[in-house]
Amino acid sequence: MMHNRLRSGIQRFRRLLTRTETALAGLSLLALIALTLGQIVARNLFATGLPVADTLARHLVLYITFFGAALAADSQRHIRIDSLATWLPEHWLERLHRPLNGIAALVCAALTQAAARFWLDEWRYAADAERWQAALNLIIPVGFGLLALHFLLAVLAGPTRHNAR
Repeated sequence: MMHNRLRSGIQRFRRLLTRTETALAGLSLLALIALTLGQIVARNLFATGLPVADTLARHLVLYITFFGAALAADSQRHIRIDSLATWLPEHWLERLHRPLNGIAALVCAALTQAAARFWLDEWRYAADAERWQAALNLIIPVGFGLLALHFLLAVLAGPTRHNAR
């Protein structure tokens, strides 16, 4: 009973997390489209441009990428380097689900830690006028952290029939 309650709690948390990530990815995409359209209009009709549009566009691409990667990791539809999986029987894939997701969680946790150290250095040494860019770069450690969290949740939840392959 406790196991089922834990699994149910994990599933509810995953649904909330994926809804939030989907909304943030969608908003980031809409902002990118609006920003790009605004930049096109400003350049073509007014012979000018939005001063920070290119920088914001680069950051929005990162936001979309990390939220999309987290959503792919949650549904186990991320890029895999496992050509053996196509030849392994289903029961082996179920046995390997937790260890492989655990390894992925550890790798993403290490990348989170490295990205956080890098970001902290960037924040400390950024000029006051460039702090906003450093703040936007926080998506890198947060994105790797989200990936680590999704892989960890996959370890805790275990394999399901739709994501074993």
